[in-house]
Order: sequence, then structure tokens, then C-alpha cells
Amino acid sequence: MTSILIRGAQRFGTESVDILVDDGVIAEVGVVTGTADRTIDAAGLVALPGLVDLHTHLREPGGEGAETILSGSRAAAAGGFTAVHAMANTSPVADTATVVERVFDRGIEAGFVEVRPIGAVTRNLDGEQLADIGAMAASRARVTVFSDDGKCIGDSLLMRRALEYVATFGGVIAQHAQDPRLTLGAQMNEGGVSAELGLGGWPRVAEDSIIARDVLLAESVGARLHVCHLSTAGAVDVVRWAKKRGIAVTAEVTPHHLLLTDESVRGYSPLFKVNPPLRTADDVEAVRAGVADGTIDIVATDHAPHSAATKDCTWSDAAFGMVGLESALSIVQATLVDTGHVTWQDVSRLLSVTPAAIGQVAGYNAPLTVGTPANITLVDPAHRGVWGTDRLAGGSRNTPFSGIELPGRVVSTIFRGTETVIDGVVVDEVRTS
Repeated sequence: MTSILIRGAQRFGTESVDILVDDGVIAEVGVVTGTADRTIDAAGLVALPGLVDLHTHLREPGGEGAETILSGSRAAAAGGFTAVHAMANTSPVADTATVVERVFDRGIEAGFVEVRPIGAVTRNLDGEQLADIGAMAASRARVTVFSDDGKCIGDSLLMRRALEYVATFGGVIAQHAQDPRLTLGAQMNEGGVSAELGLGGWPRVAEDSIIARDVLLAESVGARLHVCHLSTAGAVDVVRWAKKRGIAVTAEVTPHHLLLTDESVRGYSPLFKVNPPLRTADDVEAVRAGVADGTIDIVATDHAPHSAATKDCTWSDAAFGMVGLESALSIVQATLVDTGHVTWQDVSRLLSVTPAAIGQVAGYNAPLTVGTPANITLVDPAHRGVWGTDRLAGGSRNTPFSGIELPGRVVSTIFRGTETVIDGVVVDEVRTS
């Protein structure tokens, strides 16, 4: 393993420091007088701890036509990530120790990032019977986050039992908040645009009501709840209320819900079809404010790769979701940093420290300090350019951001002391262990 000397980086966007990486850990921070096998001139670059995504769809097993653990890991590295949590809606579903260990092992083989499997809450995501939660928690994959993402756990009794179960070992239930009865046939956000386009409306209350129920259930049993991809002003209010009450709830927002509105749907491009749907400008303003005041704890990508066949079709036939790993940091800079909502220090919390804490990923609680694992992202905040599919390193191309000017560029990603991205390009192959 080579040593790396990062010269003159702005740690957390503030003071300029040198960072020496040796034997997989940060060996020195400050003014480093020695040399290393490789030196990176980081003048003008912001040094962040490696990013951690709590909501990634890697599709493997079963969906390799859209993404694999290897291709998704490369996409993560390109976006500055050093750890991702792989959602359970695969085929077979990640609802047993056998499947989550397979995902975990494939992540190690890929070597670009740490891949932490998320276990399903219910068997086969059917919402009827709890999955083998205890076995997944005790497995080699050490699963701590459980979610039926893509499907809401609508049964209140089942949700309560799941919360009670994970509370016994400090796990967390990550809920996809969508009342299925209120969203039958829904295609986009319910409002003026859906009425004009003739598309089935997706009411905000379908999200808000489930979150309200679940925070009360979590409070009643003393469990941890995490709200996936929060998207409405009402949901922000519910989570804010719950936190003031002392309920153990955390929440995430996606980059696309920080940037895009339902006005984007007017062209009927399936690239803008997501779940939950793109909301109104008022909702976007509310979620940005929720991030700024700490109501929303993290930004998570909900990276959802799809094959061309499932996106290059009519709106009604298209799958929900867009890829997001490679573009996440640029959108966060555009919507939160450059607008003054947060600082780069906050970005390290939103995209690294806190998601790692929620997912219980070791090595991120004291970022960019001596003795910690060398998981580092170097970003050029001054970069401006039109974002294109050439920036995508994963297996799918379903991004709505092509042709949009976005700031920032990931220059280097270092995972456990090994560069997975060099000068903005993902390396062909890595070996970190």
C-alpha cells in the first residue's frame, strides 16, 4: 500500500492543511515536512471525509442488467463515496443471512467502497411476515438497518413488531412512507401540474400520514426510526415535531428533491419519474430549510439504476427512479452550499458522519484526524460545467441531469488508503485489502 501526501487541502472547506496517508490510515495532519510515494497538489480543493450513502440500489442479485455491485461501487467512488448501504429489493430479496452475506462478500470483492447490506423487514417484501431480522443482524454482514424500501410497511401491528425487534439490538427501521391506498394509480405529485397533464396525482398526505403514525409507534416502543427520501413540507413539520418531543427519528432527503420540482414532468420524460415524486417549489424550499435547521439529518441518493428498456418508454410504463451517486455532491453544493443553507463542514456531517452513525459504519466519527481510516474525498468547488452522462461510472444512464450546469467535481476518492478515483477518473481495478 503506497503512502499519499495531500498538500494544501481545505479541510472541511476551512483551514489549509497537509494530510499524510500511510498504511491505510491518516498519519499526519497539519504541516507535513516529509515525503510520500504519491503527492497530490490539493490547493483550492476541499477535503471531506469519504461520503457514506444510506440509500443505494445496487440491484444485485437479480437485476444485473441495470447495475451490479461492482458497477455500482464504481459509481459510488466516482461520486466521492467510500461506503454505501445496499437496499434489499433484489431478486432474491435480501431477507435472509445467506443473501445479505452474498452482497457483503461481493462488495469486498469489488473493493471500491464498503458495501453494507440493508435487510428486508418482511419476507419477500410482502408486508405480511417479518423476515429473518435476527439472523441478518448476527450474520457476517452485521446488518443494522432494515427496510422494505419501494414498499411501505402499511400494517401498523407489523411495523410495531419490527420496531420492537430491532430495538433489542440497537437496529433501525428505514421506512418508505407511502400509504398505498392513497397512491393507487399515482404517477406524479398531486397538484396543478398533474391536473394539466392528466396524470394520476400523488397526494402529500400519503407520505405525511405514514410518518406521523410511525414516529408515534417508535416512541411507544422506544425504537429508532429512519424516514427514507422525505419530500414534502408536511413531512418536515412532522419530523420537526417528533424531534422536539424526543422521539428517536432521523430523516433523509435526496439530491433530486433538493433541486427539481414537478414542473420538470411537463415534458413527460420518464427520467423525472421517481418515488416519491418530485414535489412543488414550496416543498423544495421546505426541505432545504429542514436540512439547514437540522430537522433532516442526512442527504441520501436513492441511486436507482434501470435498464434503457424500462426508462426509454412511455411515462406510464416507465419504472420509478434515477441514478444519483455520481451527481449527489454537485447537487448538494448547488442547492445547499452555494445558496448559503449549509457549509462544507455541514456537508461532511450530512453526507458522511451522520449517515455512518445511523448505519453504524465504523471509522467516520472523528473524520480527517490522525489515526482514523483514510477515507477521503477531494472536491474542486470552483469547477463549473455542463453535467453529462460521461460523468457516469455505473451500469445505467437514467439521469435527468444531462445538460444541466452543476458546480463542483470530485477530483480524488481515497478508500482505506487506496485511490479509487484519480484526477476525476475511476481506476480500472482496486485492491484495498
